Amino acid sequence: MSLVYAAITPHPPLLIPSIGKDTLKKMDKTKIAMERMEEELYLAKPDVVIILSAHGCYFPDAFTINVSPEYHTDLKEFGDLVTKLNFKGEMNLSSAIREKTKKEKIPTTMITESTLDHGSAVPLFYLTQHLPDIKILPISFCDLDWKTHVDFGYLIKEKLLDSNKRVAVIASGDLSHALTTNSPAGFNPAGIKFDEKIQELLAHKNVSGMLQLDTDFVNNASECGFRTFLILMGILKNVDYTYRQHSYEAPFGVGYLTANFII
Repeated sequence: MSLVYAAITPHPPLLIPSIGKDTLKKMDKTKIAMERMEEELYLAKPDVVIILSAHGCYFPDAFTINVSPEYHTDLKEFGDLVTKLNFKGEMNLSSAIREKTKKEKIPTTMITESTLDHGSAVPLFYLTQHLPDIKILPISFCDLDWKTHVDFGYLIKEKLLDSNKRVAVIASGDLSHALTTNSPAGFNPAGIKFDEKIQELLAHKNVSGMLQLDTDFVNNASECGFRTFLILMGILKNVDYTYRQHSYEAPFGVGYLTANFII
């Protein structure tokens, strides 16, 4: 099978040393976990990284496949004029996925945007430091129902089976933004419960439980990663894996989960 690595990562810009500076110490668990996963990804020898981002180009009624010959990061909105990453794009796999979505009638839009959002840039900064020739394929979620997100992921998985490329999939997303009164979304009791529930469901491989979560409960948690996780769950459907949670912390009132799926 072409799927050689899968993981969940957070994406706070503060993880970038030139942005986080001294506050990076408050995310030590996440930083160490990301560095550990960088070693694991390197050993998996991927040719392509599919990055599922919660902050990519967004259309409410269609998934987005961002296809570009080259990509670059731009973090100046976070005051970082130093960190610059460049990647080559994976063109063939993106076309195959798009053709499959047409046949399966899953709404999908192809765009070309060479600038990567921070949801892609932060995990790629850590995970590809020793993969200079890696190609990437950014994909974004939409507002379609949750089961369709899982179905879309399974469709991607089917095209990976047809590929001779070694593919890694990174689901980038933070958990609740409403864990404390100082959180970006303020405090909501659903936040803590959501983060606990997601960790439990992932640990038990309970995708049906994820699909059965109450919509208001998820919305009240003010999360940004749930739908990227659902796409990943579709990619991992019928795959024999072991879930390993590396870390969870919330130093700034936002839940940061770092985990991988040993295939």
